[in-house]
This record gives sequence, C-alpha cells and structure tokens, in this order.
Amino acid sequence: MKEYLIFRLYGPMASWGDIAVGQHRPTYDHPSKSAIFGLIAAALGIRRDEEERHLELSNAYSYGTLINSAGKLLRDYHTSQVPSAGTGRNRKTFATRKDELAVPKEELNTVLSTRDYYCDGVYTVILSCKTDTPPYSLELLGNSLKEPSFCLYLGRKSCPLALPINPKIVSASNIKEALQSVDPGEEGLVKKIEMKSPYRLYWDDPKESMTCEHTISRYDKLLSRKRWQFSKRNEYYAMVSLEG
Repeated sequence: MKEYLIFRLYGPMASWGDIAVGQHRPTYDHPSKSAIFGLIAAALGIRRDEEERHLELSNAYSYGTLINSAGKLLRDYHTSQVPSAGTGRNRKTFATRKDELAVPKEELNTVLSTRDYYCDGVYTVILSCKTDTPPYSLELLGNSLKEPSFCLYLGRKSCPLALPINPKIVSASNIKEALQSVDPGEEGLVKKIEMKSPYRLYWDDPKESMTCEHTISRYDKLLSRKRWQFSKRNEYYAMVSLEG
C-alpha cells in the first residue's frame, strides 16, 4: 500500500499555461506540474526567489490530475500599458505597477494579447512521495493547503479558488484506487457541475501499476524559478471509471 495526498481544485476561471509564442497565451485543459507545485509552494510559504526550495519540492513528489469536468474555454482580448525599460545606461527599473503608470502617457506602450482560460473546471490532484524521506510530509502539505501562507490561485492571480481545497490522505495500491475513495462533488456548488465517468487521468510516475493509453510530452518540469525555465517530462494518460 502507498500513501497519496488528494485535493480538489475548482474556480470560475483557471489558466494552466502552455508554450506561448507571440501575443497568444494558450492554456492546457488540466493543471501543469509547474502550476501545481507553485500552488503548493505558496501554501508552504516558499518565496519566488528561493530557487533551491522550489526545485527540492518539485523533484520530491509524483503528481497526477483527474479531470472531473473540463469546463468551457474562454478567450480574452487583453491590453496592458507598460513603459519602455530602456537600454544600457538609460535602462529603467520600476518597483511597483503604480511607478510604471506614473510616467508620462506618451512614454507608455500598449501591449496586446489574447489569453485563454477554462471556466468551471473541476480537477482532482493526487501526490505521492518519491522517497521515504521527502522534504515535507504529505500531512504537512495537506495542512499547509488548508491554511496557506500566501494566497492560492489557479494559474493566474485573476483566477482565485471558489471552494476549499479539502485535502485528504488515503492509502491505496495505485493511483486509481486512491481516487475511487474520494468524492469530488462534496460541495453543493460542484454538485451542480456535470461530471460524468469515465474521466481523463494524467500522471507522471512510470512505476504506477496503471496501463496508459498513450504518453504525452509536456514542458512544465521546473529548471529555474528565477528564470522561468522548464524542461520536458513524460505524462501518461488513460480514461478511467471510478465507480465500484
């Protein structure tokens, strides 16, 4: 038997990132590994510049996501005004957004982009330890998610959680059996969202006793939090029924 930490993510809007080129900022249809471990780091109180702690956290646990409800895609036409940063000796730095907008209007540039979100998506996230001596126990991770040090959000700061994460620790033989022991629709609002089995399940531990239907390559494995660099990892996929 193996221990798993399971928690639920739900919000009116979520954005899970994707490879972005140019003005379009797309999103995956389920949480990326970097987004989930960024959320957990915020719960633990790990700051963005604590590079080693972020890497230690990301490398210590296996991760999976069940899509209970994919939600609906929303595309937002986004504009933002930013001042020129300058170059060389004329390079400028701004401590706050207020400082950026305090420059003369003629020095502001307008940046245009389209940003994708998923509305009313429900996801069940499952974690397990890769070693017997992880940096944080599953119990500590669960308690931190209940009482986070920093504000938690679903990919973007404009995407807050709408329900408690409700973390639980269960023992099971594999990831599917662990998920069968948890009801994702315990809250009244989530019960109003259509969730039909079978569900799409994604996981990254090749040692899981599960048969995958295919393997996907994703570029969301953290290399450097400071430089926003990510590398490729394999993600395994299967359709699973959790009844019975």
